[in-house]
Amino acid sequence: MTDDDQLELARRTRDAYQQALQRAGGGRITTEIAPLEAFYYAEEYHQQYLAKNPGGYCGLRGTGVSCPTG
Repeated sequence: MTDDDQLELARRTRDAYQQALQRAGGGRITTEIAPLEAFYYAEEYHQQYLAKNPGGYCGLRGTGVSCPTG
């Protein structure tokens, strides 16, 4: 998959999820989609955090809205 393909897929996914959020009374998605300039792995203890700590803290909470697939 090319970078352009990935960018288009990310935008289509964002748009589909935005529609699902709006139907559920949610707000506007504000996350920026941009090409990756640098990537840094998190420390090992952060990898798969919730799998390692099932009752672990996650301050973001979910929206309760599933992303449509297909």
